Amino acid sequence: MKTVVITGGAGFLGSHLCELFLRKNYRVVCIDNLLTGDKDNIAPLLCRKAFVFMKQDIVKGLRVPGPVDLVLHFASPASPVDYQEHPLETMLAGSAGTHHCLELACMKKASFLLASTSEVYGDPLVHPQIEDYWGNVNPIGVRSVYDEAKRFAEAMTMAYRRVRGLDTKIVRIFNTYGPRMRANDGRAIPNFISQALKGKPITIYGDGTQTRSFCYVSDLVDGIYRLSRSAFHQPVNIGNPREMTLREMAVVVKKMTGSKSRLIFKPFPQDDPRQRQPNISRARKILKWGPKVGLEEGLSATVSWFRDHI
Repeated sequence: MKTVVITGGAGFLGSHLCELFLRKNYRVVCIDNLLTGDKDNIAPLLCRKAFVFMKQDIVKGLRVPGPVDLVLHFASPASPVDYQEHPLETMLAGSAGTHHCLELACMKKASFLLASTSEVYGDPLVHPQIEDYWGNVNPIGVRSVYDEAKRFAEAMTMAYRRVRGLDTKIVRIFNTYGPRMRANDGRAIPNFISQALKGKPITIYGDGTQTRSFCYVSDLVDGIYRLSRSAFHQPVNIGNPREMTLREMAVVVKKMTGSKSRLIFKPFPQDDPRQRQPNISRARKILKWGPKVGLEEGLSATVSWFRDHI
């Protein structure tokens, strides 16, 4: 049985990855300091013999006994609300945390996969975004603590590959949604759903014409699993290329929840991207991957989960 270490494993994406790798017959070591993760996300897994939870802060170091075959580094605040509330922790997770994860992979002679983000493209001047695009990031803006932490993490990952010969992969994750997102995490879909279910006004920042491309979580983790098993080491976009405005998404959520909430508009946040859409040609070619879950199916499952947990 192979062993995978998943940092940030009690978070939204991390917990889904823990489940997937258990289904693939891996022994899973879940690492989380629970800053933004939630032990409830992994509660059903704690009784599994092949699952181990270790509360550790990867910024201070990373200790995992026994053999390790794969390290997935997903530990970081990932929503604007979180990384603006915890800016130093976010920067350190991407710098010192990445360093400790890479050192663990080297020591264990394991493969390493970095969770990067579409935020490395900033407010893009190229549309849709391809992996060869270097981005348009404000290095001192309020979002920079996340954007630049991930850009630094990518650079460090590639340096370890070149200098230490480490087997590395980088996934650039585009907007993802699904069960276990926190209602107050500040991202569009959980905001819209929780406000709609509570009958509160649905908040849109700006005029709502900014676009996003939303990928259901099961599709995303399938792409990450495929990447982890590949020999490809350049960054790979994983996301759903179906692009829509945030106003369109708010209307869809309102209809799906049967809510009578009205839409309200607030000032556009600093450095918020105006458009976001992945070019997934590389993922289709290298990983034979593409999204399968349609928006209606994915949103229905997400709304059902929120109904049960709000």
